[in-house]
Amino acid sequence: MGRKHTVAYGLYRGHIFLSPFLAKDTKFTNGDFLLLIEALRQMFEIDRSASRGEMSARGLYAFEHSSPLGSAPAHKLFEKIGVSAEPTARAFNPARVIAPDDGEEVAAGVRCWHLL
Repeated sequence: MGRKHTVAYGLYRGHIFLSPFLAKDTKFTNGDFLLLIEALRQMFEIDRSASRGEMSARGLYAFEHSSPLGSAPAHKLFEKIGVSAEPTARAFNPARVIAPDDGEEVAAGVRCWHLL
C-alpha cells in the first residue's frame, strides 16, 4: 500500500486582514465580525479528517486601530505575538504564547484583544 507521511506536531500561524473601507462597501457589520470569529474558533471542531488529525486553534488575537488607515504597520504588530517552544516539541503543553494583555495598547492607537 501507499505511504503516508506525517508531521508528528506542527504549530501554524495565520493572519487575516479586514479593511474598514472594503467592509463599508460590502456592508460588513460587527455581527459579521463576530460570526467570523466564531467560525475561526470552531474551524477544526466540526470538520475532523484523518489528514488534519487533532488540529485546534490555540489563540486568536485582534489588533484594533484607532484610524481606518491603520495606526501601526502590521509586521510590527505581529512581532508582539510569539510562541516559545522547543524545536522538537511533540505537544502544545510545554509551549508558551507570548502576547500582550487583553486590551493592552501595543502601539500608539492600537489595542490587542484576545478572542480565544
